[in-house]
Amino acid sequence: MTKKTTILIGFIGIKFLLQFLLLSSEYELQRDEYLHLDQANHLAWGYVSVPPFTSWTSYIIKLLGNSIFWIKFFPALYGALTIYIVWKAIEELNGNLFALILGATCVLFSTLLRLNMLYQPNSFDVLSWTALYFILLKYIKTDDSKWLYVGATVFAIGFLNKYNIVFLLIGLLPSLLVTEHRKIFLKPTLYFSILVGLLLILPNLVWQYNNNFPVFHHLKELADTQLVNVNRFDFLKNQLLFFAGSLIVILSSFYALLFYKPFQKYRLFFFSILFTLTAFLYFKAKDYYAIGIYPIYIAFGSVYLAHVLKDGWKKYLQPVAIAVPLLLFIPIYNVAFPNKSPEYIVQHSENYKKLGLLRWEDGKDHLLPQDFADMLGWKELALKVDSAYLRLPNKNNTLILCDNYGQAGAINFYTRQNLKAVSFNADYIDWFDLTKKYENIIRVKEAKEVNAALQETSPFFQNSTLADSVTNRYAREFGTGIIVFTGAKIDIRQRIKDEIDEKKNYH
Repeated sequence: MTKKTTILIGFIGIKFLLQFLLLSSEYELQRDEYLHLDQANHLAWGYVSVPPFTSWTSYIIKLLGNSIFWIKFFPALYGALTIYIVWKAIEELNGNLFALILGATCVLFSTLLRLNMLYQPNSFDVLSWTALYFILLKYIKTDDSKWLYVGATVFAIGFLNKYNIVFLLIGLLPSLLVTEHRKIFLKPTLYFSILVGLLLILPNLVWQYNNNFPVFHHLKELADTQLVNVNRFDFLKNQLLFFAGSLIVILSSFYALLFYKPFQKYRLFFFSILFTLTAFLYFKAKDYYAIGIYPIYIAFGSVYLAHVLKDGWKKYLQPVAIAVPLLLFIPIYNVAFPNKSPEYIVQHSENYKKLGLLRWEDGKDHLLPQDFADMLGWKELALKVDSAYLRLPNKNNTLILCDNYGQAGAINFYTRQNLKAVSFNADYIDWFDLTKKYENIIRVKEAKEVNAALQETSPFFQNSTLADSVTNRYAREFGTGIIVFTGAKIDIRQRIKDEIDEKKNYH
């Protein structure tokens, strides 16, 4: 085993260790994770919320026992593979050992530590962007057409994970046109590789077509409820924070791509980031959508700085360059990870507020960062629903209807009664069982809507009561009520079907 390989294995080992150490046991899974895990029970070529790749990973996790270890393992794995690809990119650019260590350190001590904590499509999205940029680098270096087919395959897998990767193409196409690499459009191989990519994503496109393209409704809903609160200046500011310890390296890559002769043929990467960020700004995208751009630029910057710092007194700056990402990570460690108790965060709220970490998607400040609040109260909710269920007559004819996918997913994950909660929200709209004639409903409602739900639904049942609620005041679901309706006076299946049809027609 070579020295380089040993060091690379060390970085990957530290990566996995940190991912498991940065999460306090006081926190549970995050809202989105429950939905993604539940997709393993409903495999399909598409979902209202995301493309199908995440469900395939969820199915593997299910086969492995659905333990927290494996849920956290896969995003950590995708982060480790991102480090590996940056390492290989540095080798392709003829970087020395210092460049390799610098690049790996920059990727390791970055926002990816936070991103890779959660089982969401974002970790694989960053990996897909990094891999596709690496493949482009390989194609430019070798002019071997096989890399076009590899790139089309990687793009397709990335597309089946998250449609966000389309922005990579939006930035890349004009970059090819304004450089000498425009000649690629004259190669028949390019179009054959595009056909391969289209064939790979075709099942998902067919699913979208058969379901009236819910992705467009999802994007519209996202724009109306979340992206409307996005500030373009904040978007740009947060780009600096994501890789704060690597800014010098990334900025060095921009200079090198324009003026460093060995990188002359890679100049299209400079234009690509400009066009891609412009597209993100135009569409008012969330700041983290752009994270996948940067790892490849860390590779370019690391190689260039290794060249700059190789001689004379400058070589003594090499340890400093490696230390900077680690030193700047220390203050980030104190605020960006759920490694502090909710009580501690509330007591030191100014440290979080000044960085904008308490601002949620609604544009308002709250007690905890949104991701942290979304990691509390779920087990309490599930166990209280279990308790309410056990007290019911005719238990088997009970519908558990939730307001949102987080509630339904958490109940299904933690239940001890093998319950199957559903919702008119997200993917659950396709997972109702309408073969049963329901006599009871357990209605899980957000706090502000509990009274309205009681008044609206009670006339259709003999009995109704507010059985319990979520009492964790730090949880985003604080106050969520568990309402029990028993003795249905009508067959509620038609009302459920009407609601589903209304939602789908709207989609």
